[in-house]
Formats: sequence, structure tokens, C-alpha cells
Amino acid sequence: MVTEPVREAGSGDEICPRRHSCCCCNMDPAALEPSLYTVKALIILDNDGERLFAKYYDGTYPSTKEQKSFEKNIFSKTHKNDSEIAFLEGLTVIYKNCVDLYFYIVGSPHENEEECGEEVSDG
Repeated sequence: MVTEPVREAGSGDEICPRRHSCCCCNMDPAALEPSLYTVKALIILDNDGERLFAKYYDGTYPSTKEQKSFEKNIFSKTHKNDSEIAFLEGLTVIYKNCVDLYFYIVGSPHENEEECGEEVSDG
């Protein structure tokens, strides 16, 4: 992966290593590196918002109490919406409703929501 800014063809302007024309070039270079921790959690809730399955991959929510509180928060914010992306508590949350199940993929705020969304759609 390219870690230095790249010059845009024609204009000569610097763009970020991921070829974005945004301000992410000012981010910590470690945040742009690939990581096994791009998915912070996978969660499946029932129609009442109760946990059927949850797997957290980092220490963002270390206790079960904090995890369940987070799950209740994302369910309350998403169960009546038709969109598939939410930004809650500084995290990117991609979700999909299927019959009476809610599937959530939680990623860092730097994650590409389209790539995370493909995981929900393909699953």
C-alpha cells in the first residue's frame, strides 16, 4: 500500500494514499494501514433488540454490560430506519434487517462503509 501522498495527474495536487480527495491525508498513517481489526464487532439482534449473537474483536466495549448497552443504543437508532449506515458513538455501523433479525457490522470511523456494507449484503 502506498503510504505517501500521491500527486493527482494534471493538477499536481496531493491526494491521500487511498486516492481520496478529502482531508484524510492529515490522519495518522497507521490508520490507513490494513488491519485485522477493521471489523470491531458482529452483532445479530432479534425483533425486540435482544442479543442472539455478538462477537466483539477489540476492547472498545470490554464488559457484557457495556456491550448490551451499545446494542440497545444501535437497535433503538436503527430498527425503524430504512438506511443501512449509521455513525454512532464514533463508530461506523452497517446494518440490514431480514424478516425479524437485525445484522450489524461495526467498524472504526475510518472504515469504508461501502466495503463493510458489501459484507452485510453478501451475507
